[in-house]
Parts: sequence; C-alpha cells; structure tokens
Amino acid sequence: MKFLFVGTNPENTGGATHFVALAQAMAEAGHEVSVVAYPVGLIAQELAHSDVRLHGAAFRNALDLRGYAKVFAVTKQFRPDWLVGNFGKEYWPLIVIGRLLSVPVALFRHRTPPMRPLSAYLLPRLAQRFFAVSKNARNFYLERGVPAALVQVLYNPVSLARYRPDAQQRSAILRTLGISDDAIVLGYSGRMHGGKGIFTLFEAATAAMAQEPRLHCLWLGDGPEAEELRARAASHPMGSRHHFLGWIHDVHPYYSAMSMLAFPSIASETFGRVSIEAQAAGIPVLGSDVGGIPETLMPGVTGLLLPPGDVDAWRDAILAMCDASRRQAMGAAARDYVREHFSTSVIAAEFVRILANR
Repeated sequence: MKFLFVGTNPENTGGATHFVALAQAMAEAGHEVSVVAYPVGLIAQELAHSDVRLHGAAFRNALDLRGYAKVFAVTKQFRPDWLVGNFGKEYWPLIVIGRLLSVPVALFRHRTPPMRPLSAYLLPRLAQRFFAVSKNARNFYLERGVPAALVQVLYNPVSLARYRPDAQQRSAILRTLGISDDAIVLGYSGRMHGGKGIFTLFEAATAAMAQEPRLHCLWLGDGPEAEELRARAASHPMGSRHHFLGWIHDVHPYYSAMSMLAFPSIASETFGRVSIEAQAAGIPVLGSDVGGIPETLMPGVTGLLLPPGDVDAWRDAILAMCDASRRQAMGAAARDYVREHFSTSVIAAEFVRILANR
C-alpha cells in the first residue's frame, strides 16, 4: 500500500513520536511511505535517515493556503492509497484534499479534551477511518455521541530493535552520574508538572530510599514545576540520590540505566507511550491505575498498577520492586509482552487490517 503521512507540527509531542513510529513501522513492513513534515521539526529529523520520502511544508492553522497547496501537490503526484493525519490543524485540510482527489483519509486523535462541537461531530463521520490510541480514549469519544462503528483503536508501535536492554550502556550512563553499578535506579521520563504525579513519586521514592540504600531516582524531563521539584530534593537529606537530567531529546538509551520505570500520573493519560518503551527495554513499570495507563502493561506480570497519589502504596511498590529476582522476571516478561502487542510489525499489520476492513 501507499501512504502519505501529513504531520507539520514542529513540536516534540507524544503525537509526533507516534507519527514517526507509525510511519517507520509501515515502511519497515514493506509499504511505500511519503511524509509531509515541518522541515526542521522533530518528525523530519527522526525520519531523515529512514526509508520514507520527505516533503517540507507547514500548516500554521487549518486555513493556511500554502499548506493546502503543498499537500495537494504531493498527494496528486504520489497518489497514495491513504492520507494519514495526526494533528488537529491538519484534520480539515486532509478531509478537503482527500475529497478533491478521491483519496481516503485516516485521522488519529491523541487527546481526550473535546474538539470544537462541529469538528467533533463531523470529522469522525467524514474521515474514512478515525482512530483513538487507546480504549480509554475511544470510550471518551463514544460517551460524547460518536457512533462506536466510527472509532477504531490502534496502539502506539515501538521498535524492539531500538528499545532493548544494554548492559554496557547502563554502566556508561551510571558512571557519568556517579552511581555504582549495583544501584537500583527508579526512572521517570516525562513532563514535570503536578498532574504527572511527580511530587507523589518524589515523596514515595525518598521514603523508600530511607529503607534501601542502593536506591536512586533518575528524572528525565522538564516542565513548569521542575524547579520546585529540584528545590525539594536540594533541601532533603536524600536529595543527592535524585538525579535531574532535564529534557533529553532521545531518551531510549536511558531506559537501559533504569531498574524500573515510574508512571505516577494523577491526571488521566490518553495512553502512555513511555510505559511500552520501558517494557521494550526489559524494564518493569509502576503505573497509576488511571486513564489509558492500564492498557500499557500486564499487572503483576510486567509491572504493577497503583492508586494515583497514594504515597504509601507507591513507596511499598518501589521497595517490593527492589527485589532483583522479581524485577528481572517482570522485565523479561515485559519485553515479550511488547513484542506480542505493541511491536512495529504487529501494529503495522493491525493498521492495514483495519484500513482494509469495510
């Protein structure tokens, strides 16, 4: 099949990461893939050395005529079997161009906040396929009146070749941080704000450190409350065992340095790609039982689901995961779980199946 993916969002977002992973997955599966992307954005950078053809363009908004002209020209020349869009400002342009050139359109919605009423009503009905990235998100749309037959679920794909355990990489990263090889490293990767549960995690991890001297916490990310979190660590006796690396463009090497990943969100998450990335790297996950997070792991097998905001429960779970035999068994099961449910080959095949199903 031939796919034209359109994603001119220049920002580093979960939607952009999904866009890149799905485009790569389809190319790896042997499909012909072209991409319209912002020339110097994350998507273009990530796909520059892959088996896709890149075209530079941008949509400042849904009425940007230059964006329409570029996508129209590429679509007319390439004649794809499907136009694929991930970002709100491109939904209507793709619907219009698809109708003009008789090319079916598949749209992905990564957020559960409602679209404007007219768009929320029309887009799932006008697109030939409308995808949610989790069952939790799908239920959200159904509750707001979108017919069940119009909303499909396709999870984020993850490359097992890219996300994998690497003992040498672990040692190198820990050495640069001044952490010993026998340390137990609890990792966090994401935005630094209260809705992500970072303060719950800090309190729970710090309490666990008082009982487990080998425990360290590795923080990857930035955000509006990063400084407050660093300040709390700086004033705490256990603060030196909290390591803040800030925003990291490519986090995948750092999963190897982790012994477990925490996903402690208090606010609802649409899905939770970081969870499946960590599991692909053989890392068990401690996740909040909220939103789409439960769909990303197998409780008791590849990780644990915990009540959001419950410091004591998180402390106890962190300490339980400090047991090496339990952690290693879950890590091995986690990689197998991702291979079966979220690997690029599995998701690419499911995408084609849904598109072909009339």
